[in-house]
Amino acid sequence: MDAEVWPDERVVRFVNQHFLPARVHVKDDAAEFKRYGERYNAPWTPTILELDADGVERHRVEGFLPADDLLAQLTLGLAHMGFQQQRWADAERGFREIVQQFPHTDAAPEALYWAGVARYKATGNAASLNDTARAFTQRYQDSTWAKKASVWR
Repeated sequence: MDAEVWPDERVVRFVNQHFLPARVHVKDDAAEFKRYGERYNAPWTPTILELDADGVERHRVEGFLPADDLLAQLTLGLAHMGFQQQRWADAERGFREIVQQFPHTDAAPEALYWAGVARYKATGNAASLNDTARAFTQRYQDSTWAKKASVWR
């Protein structure tokens, strides 16, 4: 990932803006890699963990991803953290950002689903779930997330 993704200024800017990054290199820091690998069940590289303020893992990215996919996954993790903290508007905004900025990534169908759920949690209005199910008839129709949303029609 060093040569392919980390030189991308968008990735660097996003990580520095939203995270306190820490890196443990498998060869250069073998003892630390083993310790953190065991603590977080991370036996493979690259593994990117999004941890909350208490050090609890909230999102995981394993293996290489191109820059757009990585940015979408990192945004997904932040949106899920907002959701877990019941910050519904922040969560929905993050999920919708993925659908708008990274519509062709694997994270986009999941983000569309959770954006609808976050809107529902914020408003209590089931129409937001129905709107989400209808949105899946226009895009991501073959995704697992479309199947999950199909009960909302």
